[in-house]
Amino acid sequence: MKSITQATPQSRPVTSAHQAPLAAQGTLAPGPSRRSVLAAAAAMLAMPLVGRAAQSTPARAATHRARSLRLVHMTDLHIQPEKGADKGVAACLSHIGSLQDKPDLIVTGGDLIMDGFAADQTRSRLQWELLTKALANAPAPVVHTLGNHDIWGWNKQKSKSTGAEKGWGKQLAVETLGMPAAFNAMLRGDWRIITLDSTHVDPQDANGYLGKLDEAQLDWFTNELAAPTPAKHTLVVSHIPILTVTSILGGPREKTTVREILGGIMHVDSPQLRSLMEKANVRACLSGHTHRIDEVHHRGIIYFCNGAVSGSWWNGPNAEATEGYAIMDLYDDGSVERTYTPYGWKAVT
Repeated sequence: MKSITQATPQSRPVTSAHQAPLAAQGTLAPGPSRRSVLAAAAAMLAMPLVGRAAQSTPARAATHRARSLRLVHMTDLHIQPEKGADKGVAACLSHIGSLQDKPDLIVTGGDLIMDGFAADQTRSRLQWELLTKALANAPAPVVHTLGNHDIWGWNKQKSKSTGAEKGWGKQLAVETLGMPAAFNAMLRGDWRIITLDSTHVDPQDANGYLGKLDEAQLDWFTNELAAPTPAKHTLVVSHIPILTVTSILGGPREKTTVREILGGIMHVDSPQLRSLMEKANVRACLSGHTHRIDEVHHRGIIYFCNGAVSGSWWNGPNAEATEGYAIMDLYDDGSVERTYTPYGWKAVT
């Protein structure tokens, strides 16, 4: 299932899977004016692509470009001792290793373990041990992104923690994964890859969280985007989506017509981050968290939500998100191709 999309600095054409390019439709019959036809076409091209449509979206062919980097985005592994999850992650990595066209890099998308938020220290460490063992067989270098499930002990009552323990919060994940920090930037060919830490305490709920950057990380992100770089293009990775339509796929609130987007589902600082990225050379953003698949084209940036390795938390597929991973091909002209790839896992019953 392949989604081929482009995000070039000059123009970012998108052709819906449900509509061929105008040039391929032949001569327009008399009737609507040229202006009305072009306006209607533009409206269709601006629509977000969700689920199956987003997985098979052809684009206008790019010419004279070279691939700079192929990476695999593995998100929402939710490894745990139950449900064969460790074997599922191993199967996913084996499938990646069997690809004829190998990736240069694996980028995880967060929620690597099933739950550290409310788990005690023993169970949290067990889950990290399972993950470490699985990743020892990774077929390419691995760069990590943290998710909400990777934070140990924020629910102090359920985790039986005080907050004073070694490794409490994000420290256990950062140290186990060998990350320089919870958010990072690196250069790969023509591309800069920025991984964000998008989970922060909800000030109105001590046991909850919001999708956002804290003040220190926002300052860092602002400076990083503005800093001179040899990279022509930037890819941003966050666990919680910065922009997604998967957050509105459910129905309205009961007995009302109001739809809510909770602060833990999509970044509450989305407008501010989007404004920063639109002024920089950001071409695409990758996320997980929702265990759904979509592709949103907005103001020159493509926002991909890339399903889940665990599908529905190891209970089978989650809507259109079969257990899988995304292959991301990044090109020297700033274009991006996404192929969502199931790896053949069947839920353990």
